[in-house]
Amino acid sequence: MPMNLTTVAKKLRENSSDVERLLWRHLKAKQLHGLKFRRQEQVGGYIVDFICYEKRIIIEADGGQHALETEKDEVRTQWLRSQGFSVFRFWNNEVLTNLDGVLEAISTQCNQTGDDPPLPDPLPPGERGDS
Repeated sequence: MPMNLTTVAKKLRENSSDVERLLWRHLKAKQLHGLKFRRQEQVGGYIVDFICYEKRIIIEADGGQHALETEKDEVRTQWLRSQGFSVFRFWNNEVLTNLDGVLEAISTQCNQTGDDPPLPDPLPPGERGDS
């Protein structure tokens, strides 16, 4: 019997990778601009590594398996974007060798994202400016 995504997310939180634990140490407890991040959170039919609902930002730490799953990742990213989220991916190696640069990139994105979340795509008729 397959597990539901809530159970899967809980197991992922309990068994985080070294890279996820490292990144989480810097995102948890509102350390980044006072923003609340969650980890291994269910969004629709997906589980994302880190999410800030306030800024509508998703952070993904990708291991080598993602190099083989580019099409699958693109479908996932497009769906998340259609829900109004910005998705930022970092390779695990990048997090390990350039943590300060990764945190700076995340910080920059958090500062650039406005207080109002982006509207999901596609926009409903009449809101596209094509009345």
